[in-house]
Amino acid sequence: MTVAPSRSNPLPHYPQIHQALQASLQQAQQANAERLVSLSFPLPMVDPLAVLLTYPQPHHRQCYFESPSRGQAIAAWDALICEHFSGRDRFATARQAIAQWQPRIQAIPQRPEGPYFFCSFSFFDTVATAIGGFAPATVLLTRWQVVRQKQRCVLIANVLIRPHSRLAPLARAIAEQVSQLQRFAPSARLLESHWGRDAVSWQPQLARPEGQQFQQKVTSTLAAIHRHDLQKQVVAQAFDVTRTHPFRRDIALPRLRSRYPDCYIFSFSGEGDSHFIGASPERLLSIRQGRLVTDALAGSAPRGTTPERDRDIGQQLLKNPKEQQEHQLVLDFIVNHLEAEGLHPCYSTPPGLLRLSNIQHLHTPICAEVSPQTSPLRLVECLHPTPAVAGVPMAAACDRIQQEETCDRGLYAAPLGWIDPAGNSEFIVGIRSALIQKNQARLFAGAGIVADSDPAQELAEIQLKLQALAEALG
Repeated sequence: MTVAPSRSNPLPHYPQIHQALQASLQQAQQANAERLVSLSFPLPMVDPLAVLLTYPQPHHRQCYFESPSRGQAIAAWDALICEHFSGRDRFATARQAIAQWQPRIQAIPQRPEGPYFFCSFSFFDTVATAIGGFAPATVLLTRWQVVRQKQRCVLIANVLIRPHSRLAPLARAIAEQVSQLQRFAPSARLLESHWGRDAVSWQPQLARPEGQQFQQKVTSTLAAIHRHDLQKQVVAQAFDVTRTHPFRRDIALPRLRSRYPDCYIFSFSGEGDSHFIGASPERLLSIRQGRLVTDALAGSAPRGTTPERDRDIGQQLLKNPKEQQEHQLVLDFIVNHLEAEGLHPCYSTPPGLLRLSNIQHLHTPICAEVSPQTSPLRLVECLHPTPAVAGVPMAAACDRIQQEETCDRGLYAAPLGWIDPAGNSEFIVGIRSALIQKNQARLFAGAGIVADSDPAQELAEIQLKLQALAEALG
């Protein structure tokens, strides 16, 4: 991203940036160690998604993470630090990789948040193949981060300063980026009308072999439940699509944001122009200023075609013993695991409803106070996978998933999110998601199976979930 500076005042921020980097260079030379300098600059109210889509960087790692209902979004691109891990200790290793930078970060000016370290984890700690270039664990810090927090928008520029760094090109690149983004114009409304228009939706239908295969897996799972091998298992299905023209994030992401304002909109890039995108209703955890919030989200029903019918379906869901059992398993798991970490979770009963555009879920928010010494990634590790995406008991359910599911889950139903040096974090569960790469897409959906489940109804549920994502892909 470069601009042609005007003759009158080509790069007004350059002197201050160079001066700040000069001070960091002196510190790096004194310590004989590199410093991570994180500079922030106020921006007009730009749309981070519009920024990311306007200036495509096909060969650069990118992340997008947004909660539309909260007015929060982060667009990040151009990897500065990117590390991959695997194995049983991947969460601890990722935690250490971030912690080692903590004493070397210099934020200019001092601020309560950022820089943002993005993290993605696969469902299992190893993968048969790194589908789309996604490792079992990835920690990513990008050079550029555009952050919107309600009515505040900033650019965060991250740069590594080594004892022998040449400051002039670094300062110039940052000054050019600041100048360009401070002139950036497209609004969220322009983004919706320009990129989302005239896109043709398509509706997936599981082919007969796929549908039969899914129902056979449900039947097999029910037999295991009736043998008391387990209480619940989530059966997932992948739906592969190849078409003549490429799938486009510039259509899918604005559509997802517009249609699912109560979900987290995300996009994590891998290798070879692959992107894992989706609209997840499920927050794994959020930590802000020492307060943790997580969600028990399990038990589902479709939306009604009229307000009266919608209310009736919601009330039936709240009273449905099968759905209540599925929800209670998730709630108990989260509460027990947080208590095992020394936390004191609080929640209200009975569950409420989280209503999305085409589906509604039983929902219980859970809160707890977290000490500054508690690592967010330690809590992510203790909560993944929840029964909402795996089953109960977890070990037995995960064994069956690995034995019976024919495709690797990859990032599906796995933790995705960010951490900042102050201990704030936000992680979601990567459901309602798809892996897209040029003209190929793999859509994922799953259904929680308990003793009273019906294979045909579970097939209808995953069709509903697939349809919502497919319509957005265009």
